Amino acid sequence: MPPTDNQGSFLNRISIRRNQVVYEHEVEDLEQFQKHVADRLTELFHLPTEDATPSDPPETLLSIAWFRKLLDAFLCCEAEFKAVVIMGRDPTTFAKSPLDRLIPEHLDRSVKALDICNAITHGIDLLLHWQKLAQIAVDSLQQRPFGEGNVKRAKKALDTLLSSITIDDKENHHHSGKYTASKDQETIGNLRSLSYSFAKSWSASKQIQAMSSNLAAPRGGEPTGLVVPVYLMSSVLVFVMWAMVAAIPCQERTGLGAHSQIPKQFPWAHPMNGLQEKIAEDWKKKEKKGRSGLLEETQRLEKLGKNLVEFADGFTFPVEEEKAKEVATQVVEMGDICRRMEDGLMPLQMQVRELFLRMVRSRGEALDVLDQVNKITTPVPYNF
Repeated sequence: MPPTDNQGSFLNRISIRRNQVVYEHEVEDLEQFQKHVADRLTELFHLPTEDATPSDPPETLLSIAWFRKLLDAFLCCEAEFKAVVIMGRDPTTFAKSPLDRLIPEHLDRSVKALDICNAITHGIDLLLHWQKLAQIAVDSLQQRPFGEGNVKRAKKALDTLLSSITIDDKENHHHSGKYTASKDQETIGNLRSLSYSFAKSWSASKQIQAMSSNLAAPRGGEPTGLVVPVYLMSSVLVFVMWAMVAAIPCQERTGLGAHSQIPKQFPWAHPMNGLQEKIAEDWKKKEKKGRSGLLEETQRLEKLGKNLVEFADGFTFPVEEEKAKEVATQVVEMGDICRRMEDGLMPLQMQVRELFLRMVRSRGEALDVLDQVNKITTPVPYNF
C-alpha cells in the first residue's frame, strides 16, 4: 500500500531528525578532536615543575624527553584525525569545495614531511656520534689517578665534538670558530655526512616554507565543518616538523625562525602560538651564536665541552683541589647528559620512523578514498 500524505510527512520528519542526530554527533566529534589537540599542546607548553628522577628525565622544552612526548602527541592526533575525518565517510564529501583542494594539499605536505623525517633520522645518527665523543671525554676525566694522558685523550674527543657542533649551516656547513684549527678534517667530514646526506640544493627551511606556503585559516563561511580539522592537522604537522628541524642537526636552516600565527578563535591556538614564539625566540639567539640546533642536551654538551677544553688547555699537574672539584662536577653533569642521550635518542629515532610509516600508510588510505571520488564523479561515456 502506498504511503498516505500523512505517512510521507511523518517519514520525512523522521529522516530529518536522524540527519540532525548524525550532524550533531559529527559536530561533537570535531569539537572533541580540537579539544584533545588543545589539551596535548597545553601539556607540552606548560611543563611539570616538580623534580624528575634519573629514570624519568625532565621534559624541558626542546629536550629529548620533550620531543618524545611531542611525537607521541602527534601520533595520537593523527590517528584521531583519520578516524574523525577520513574513515567511514561518504567519498563524495571530498569532491566538494574546498575539501577537493584542501585534502590533496594536506597529502602534499605529508610527502614533504617524509623528507624531513629522513633528514631528522640522519641528524639523530649525528647526535649519537656526539654522545660517543662526549662519553670518551667523561671516561677519560673520571680516571684516577688524574694524569696528563687522560686530559689529552679527553681534549681530543672534545675538540672533535665541538668542531662538529659549531657547524655554521648558514654558510653551506663550513666550520668556523675557536676549534677549527685543531680538528681532524676527515673525522669531521665523516660526522657531517651522517647528517647532511641530501643533495646540496636540499634545504630543510625551504621544505618547511613549502609546507606552510598555502596553509590558510578557514574563512567564516566555509561550507563544511571538515575544513577546520584539516587545517588543524596540517598546522600541527608543520609545527612538529619545524620544531624538529630547529632542534636536531639538519641541512640548511637559514630563516627557520619565521612562523605563522594561528587565529585566536581556535581552542588550540594559544598553546601552539606560545610554543612557536618560544622556539622562534631561541632560534634567533642560536643563529647569532652559530650552534647546530636547539636540542637542550646539545646546548649543554657544547657549554660543558668548552669549559673542559679550557681546563685541558691550561692543565698542569698537580691540579688544585678547588679546580679538581669544579671539573669533577662538570664531568658528572656531562655523564648525565650522555646517559640521557644514550637512553633517549634511539627510542626517539624509532618514533620518527614510526611517524614516517604512519604518514605513508595514512596517505595511501586517503588516496584510496580520493580514487573512489574520481570514479564516482567521472562521467561514463555513452556510445550512440
